[in-house]
Amino acid sequence: MKRRDFVRLLPLAAGAMLAKPGYAQQSIWDMMSRSRTLDQTDRETHSVAALQAVDTNEPILSYDTANNLQFAIAQYEPFVLAGGWEQVPQEAYGLNIGNARDAVIALKRRLISSTDMPLTERIDDRFDTPLDAGLRRFQARHGLLISGQVDEATWYALNVPAEARLHQLRLNLLRVQAMAPKLADRYVVVNIPAASIETVDAGKVSRRHTAIVGRIDRQTPILKSRIHEINFNPFWNVPVSIIRRDLIKYMNEDADYLTKQNIRIYDGQGKQLQPSDINWQTEDAVNYNFRQDPGPNNSMGNVKINFHNRHAVYLHDTPTKGLFGENARFYSSGCVRVDEVQDFVEWVLRDNGDWARPEIAGIFASGERKDVAVKNPVELHTTYISAWANRQGTVSFRDDVYEFDMAGKVNLEG
Repeated sequence: MKRRDFVRLLPLAAGAMLAKPGYAQQSIWDMMSRSRTLDQTDRETHSVAALQAVDTNEPILSYDTANNLQFAIAQYEPFVLAGGWEQVPQEAYGLNIGNARDAVIALKRRLISSTDMPLTERIDDRFDTPLDAGLRRFQARHGLLISGQVDEATWYALNVPAEARLHQLRLNLLRVQAMAPKLADRYVVVNIPAASIETVDAGKVSRRHTAIVGRIDRQTPILKSRIHEINFNPFWNVPVSIIRRDLIKYMNEDADYLTKQNIRIYDGQGKQLQPSDINWQTEDAVNYNFRQDPGPNNSMGNVKINFHNRHAVYLHDTPTKGLFGENARFYSSGCVRVDEVQDFVEWVLRDNGDWARPEIAGIFASGERKDVAVKNPVELHTTYISAWANRQGTVSFRDDVYEFDMAGKVNLEG
């Protein structure tokens, strides 16, 4: 069976074409101006539709996802046997709406193959409105910035073979099936490949949060625990690993680094020392305690979210919120930074009473140090799900950042 014939057998949704009003009484400039306005409106509409396709209320860790993955595998298996999709040439890099070149044809064929675009009788070389919608849908499914342009990350994702995607689906089905029976009624999932967080209640996602997780050489550990305490406007006790890897280097580059960051040094008896008391040409610094004062520059921002674990990691706010807008959010030393953290804390403290968002915002603004025990500690899972699907049939993929897929890991904990 030829690939183009097989594609016709896939369950594709055909979009209805709406008739456009005529412009016989308008000047060419009016038509061009209106076209630009409609194009911009279409792009925004396409982005919203792309997000709606992936943003359903099914948790990534759930029986529903396991069933949806089985359905996705059943669709991918015959497609892979038939040859999968074609590679997109490098000439497609930088393409966006309005372009016309040969690489557009290959891009359209690729997006039709993965059902991001509906099948069409004739594929031309114009980057048109349907292609803009399809590319944005593809970007949403792969956790990329929804730009409608073939940027570097999008081009690489387009060229992952269908066989590799099928392997991800099979492997992640086993992971989800292994974890789903162990879930509480109310839980938090930190999904490392997606750098995202889900809060789940009674089998439905209450809210999703963008996250920043551990970089490849300082990985966020896989674990199960319970969130038991919230520290408002916390001190930050610098871990020994960061003292050794980072702090010594920074002090050798800038002798005023600790002062600028409001980090104080204490010996084992709690006596405060000066930076000049330490030999920064050696690892002498690891013998002391370094603590950063609360405030706008504190590495944990306005809140630290504690759960028991042997890795000394936790969830927290951050003063560098610009990183949440990036494609690849693997910057931390193992802890997890939470976007829109006030909403997350409100959800965790649901049963504590008197901790609605205005109260949380108020204590953030006041700078008051306060520790709150979570009345009903919330189950927490940090895990590694790089492919999943929802009941709409939308399949999502993420990069195998820690190479767990490559290693074929199913049992992730321990």
